[in-house]
Amino acid sequence: MSDEDRDRFGSDVGRAASPPPRHTRRLSDKILIAFHHACDQGDYEVAEDLLRILEMMLTRRPVSPDVNRRKNMESLVAAHERLWLLRHPEANEK
Repeated sequence: MSDEDRDRFGSDVGRAASPPPRHTRRLSDKILIAFHHACDQGDYEVAEDLLRILEMMLTRRPVSPDVNRRKNMESLVAAHERLWLLRHPEANEK
């Protein structure tokens, strides 16, 4: 490869492609993050839909034993509480 081709196409031309990046977060974690983002943006309808999806994922019969089930359920309850408090700000004042 000539220096001109290297400049034009970058130094990685001709090298084997690297493996795709590993996904470090579970889908349920990403949905929970999206839920909190929707809450932060004030889009409570989307937050509620995301919470419903998350609840469906966490309450269905697991294919394999989930060692994080208790933590996941606590996160789900906390998310429900956050959405309720955002929709009922007067309850937070008492």
